[in-house]
Amino acid sequence: MKTLKEHFKDKFLVGAAVNAYTIDHDKELLTKHFNSITAENEMKPEHMQPEPNKFTFEVADKMIQFAEDNGMQLRGHTLVWHNQMPDWFFTDENGNDVSREELLKRMKDHITAVVSRYKGRIHAWDVVNEAVEDRGEEMLRKSKWIDIIGEDFIDYAFKFAHEADPDALLFYNDYNESHPEKREKIYQLVKGLLDRGVPIHGVGLQAHWNLYDPSYENIEAAIKRYSELGLQLHVTEMDVSVFEFGDERTDVKEPTKEMLHLQAERYERFFDLFTKYQEHITSVTFWGISDAYTWLNDFPVRGRKNWPFVLDEKGEPKPAYHRIVK
Repeated sequence: MKTLKEHFKDKFLVGAAVNAYTIDHDKELLTKHFNSITAENEMKPEHMQPEPNKFTFEVADKMIQFAEDNGMQLRGHTLVWHNQMPDWFFTDENGNDVSREELLKRMKDHITAVVSRYKGRIHAWDVVNEAVEDRGEEMLRKSKWIDIIGEDFIDYAFKFAHEADPDALLFYNDYNESHPEKREKIYQLVKGLLDRGVPIHGVGLQAHWNLYDPSYENIEAAIKRYSELGLQLHVTEMDVSVFEFGDERTDVKEPTKEMLHLQAERYERFFDLFTKYQEHITSVTFWGISDAYTWLNDFPVRGRKNWPFVLDEKGEPKPAYHRIVK
């Protein structure tokens, strides 16, 4: 049976999110099935610069070396987010908000230090993550970036990243990317960046999906809509939860046959769509490696496991794997 990277080698990269533990523990699975990796958390600002001018590059360096040693690409994730930012970033020594100019300087210094360190070694960066509001009239979600800098903080983030590595592909990355209301906001945001000449090369579709939502029609409509921008599309954080988002059951101790069947069906249809639009989709990354570890364990329901991937807890192919590697 072909591995994931072998099966899709002429279509798109197949990636996995890794962390400091799994990159060692699951090395064999990683190198067997994937040709791209993304740091799940270790390259986010709170990890990279926990204190002013104190950078902790050790784990990120290790991931870069792992990718290069094994002929893999590495996606950088993420430079600017409303979440997982160290508190000091936004405040002065008295705990008050810094000025617009100071926050722009801190943003530029952080992006320049991180992106320059890995210049030419990271093929794509998620520059800005999850800035779009899910519901209502507002385009952008409330954040310290908006409060202090204003909506053009996004333009500056991309410009700073491009200055630091002119050859890196720069992405805007978000979830609920296939819900029609949010899809249009993301489209308009990215179109605005392009219209203003901001250097952006792609849209990241996180693809945190489940057995029932979103619909295939909405996913295809989103892919079509974003492809109109003429940019690359990356599926950046894919997992297929066996629970609907509002399902709060805690009594399911292992996936049922029906769950595995529905999941296999979903994955097959998803990858058929990715293949159909392979001229636009250049990378598909799972937000983990196997069911042995997923961020969906304990989220959104504490004490509950999830089984969102195509490899089971032992790293063996599940029904979903067999359906996508036909």
